[in-house]
Amino acid sequence: MCAPAPKTGLKARLHQAPLLKRLGPGLITGAADDDPSGIATYSQGGAQFGFNLLWTIPLTFPLLAAIQMISALIGRVTGRGLAYNMGQVMPRPLVLGLLALLFIANTINVGADLAAMGAAAKLVTGLSQHGFTLFFAFLSLGLQLFIPYRRYSRFLMVLTFSLLAYVAVMFLLPLDWKEIGAGLIGLHPNLTESNATTIVAIFGTTISPYLFFWQSAQEVEEVDQNDDEHPLIDQPREGSEAISRIRVDTIAGMAISHLIALAIMIATATTLHAHGVTDINSAADAAQALKPIAGHFAFALFSLGIIGTGLLAVPVLAGSAGYAVAEAAGWRTGLDNMPWQARGFYTVIGAAVLLGLGVGYVGIDPIQALYWSAVLNGVIAVPMMAALMVVASNRRKMGEFRVGPVLGSLGWLTTAIMAAAAITMLYVTFK
Repeated sequence: MCAPAPKTGLKARLHQAPLLKRLGPGLITGAADDDPSGIATYSQGGAQFGFNLLWTIPLTFPLLAAIQMISALIGRVTGRGLAYNMGQVMPRPLVLGLLALLFIANTINVGADLAAMGAAAKLVTGLSQHGFTLFFAFLSLGLQLFIPYRRYSRFLMVLTFSLLAYVAVMFLLPLDWKEIGAGLIGLHPNLTESNATTIVAIFGTTISPYLFFWQSAQEVEEVDQNDDEHPLIDQPREGSEAISRIRVDTIAGMAISHLIALAIMIATATTLHAHGVTDINSAADAAQALKPIAGHFAFALFSLGIIGTGLLAVPVLAGSAGYAVAEAAGWRTGLDNMPWQARGFYTVIGAAVLLGLGVGYVGIDPIQALYWSAVLNGVIAVPMMAALMVVASNRRKMGEFRVGPVLGSLGWLTTAIMAAAAITMLYVTFK
């Protein structure tokens, strides 16, 4: 009897690799979701409203996981990014308008993240905040231009573990679990203009459009850079293993992201809100939540975490804008290319970083910029998700891999909830 042929290609790697080696685009996307924008927004929610908005975190977990799986699936099935596919189902002027808003939101986010990183570095060292901001901007841009992203992103991922210091808060503080439980199930329905806006900001920083474009684009790169991987529409036999890997990768990344977000809100509610500090005006205010608990070491560790997640997130923010614009224009894309190999793509990335850098020099408060960019993301996510769902449900584009009833229902539910949150914010604001 002949011995069975050895497994080759992707299937062999997945069967032989430990779980951690199966994690990639989804885990990096989840880590980038807890960028300084997310930290600021979750901290503001906890400081201003205590435990009252905790319910937003368990609510957004299955929604974000579903949308990110759908985004990844579109990239893996079609071998093309979201902007290209959106152009197939929406009028071109509308697509270009949405991409312009995405570029604006990402640029504001990049600039505010860089400013927050500079502030965090100043907290630790006492040196110039603007000097650090410039350093981080050119460091991030240089790494994107001259070193393939996947080579250094995994090292930066290590820095995100400093955010787990917030998880320790739940074990180190005498928490009011009854109030936490009430907050998690939403027993405080007092709807005002401020908390309606904060809800949209939390949804917007958690379910951000740049995450859709990034994870989809990374799936396309996985196909382009591996000879034994192909768009699933062309090679359906690769589907089972690819979808399994996407599911594990995405759920793990979003679960870690939401655990940290929940811990940040609980920590700031327990410390800042409990002591009457209801407004986050600087990165120092967010870091201050740990100082009474574990002293200066935890304070410095959290500040370094802001820097680490910022260095991870800035390439994702600028890169997602680059992918979106370049795909729509038909330019070559890919962070593993050198600048002269994908000039248009890298021009957009450079513009996002350099224009974002200007945010810190025009008198805009970085935390407020982060907050309102999250609100903008929450609004523009609605039409983008609608287009995404149309693509994912299209048999011509997706073949046998079009979304099923469970994932499809979650995707449309996410779109409806984001739309309802944005409409409620506008209604409460202008009534």
